[in-house]
Amino acid sequence: MRHAHPTRPGVPEPTLTSDTHAPCRKPGSADTPAIPAQQAHPRHTGGLVAFNAATPAEAEALLLSCCHSRRWAERVAAHRPYPTVDALLAAADEAGYDLSRAELDTALAAESSVLPHPGAPPAALTALRAAHAAYESSFGHAFVISLDGVRPGERLDQVLAGIRSRLCNEPEEERVIAADELRRLARARLAFRLAEGLTPRHSEP
Repeated sequence: MRHAHPTRPGVPEPTLTSDTHAPCRKPGSADTPAIPAQQAHPRHTGGLVAFNAATPAEAEALLLSCCHSRRWAERVAAHRPYPTVDALLAAADEAGYDLSRAELDTALAAESSVLPHPGAPPAALTALRAAHAAYESSFGHAFVISLDGVRPGERLDQVLAGIRSRLCNEPEEERVIAADELRRLARARLAFRLAEGLTPRHSEP
């Protein structure tokens, strides 16, 4: 059964500070940063052809590099061939909604909080490490957010502001949001893998 996607109104870009104890901000408040919408990716038909022609093991390995759920990868791979990239990405979304609690836990446990932010000030990186540690202590898994469509220079701010706002959530509320972000992240990673030639890697798109 599909869960309703959390909605957040658009607001000005957050400003990064070194204060890791900023007041909690519930979704919907005036200063809560919005999670940006997915942006269109180039539709590389060559990548889709290769994915459709790959062996089950090859296809599943690539899918596991996008979301570490064996059942999710097997289900998406089993429904090949896909007529379009959009159809493949829609199937990936659909399979993500059907993960059991244990499967979602496994997928979230495989995520890493380490995100590259080249050129960021040391104080900003210190704030980010502290924020990640606080989130993991509260929820037991890495902070997951899709940064598809966010400019590189704004990603650190987006991550830090997102952690601060979501630290206020109740565990079950945050679980729904994390699951939704994981689905969006898996979709963005899969589109990226298709564009780069189906290389199974764990780097961010």
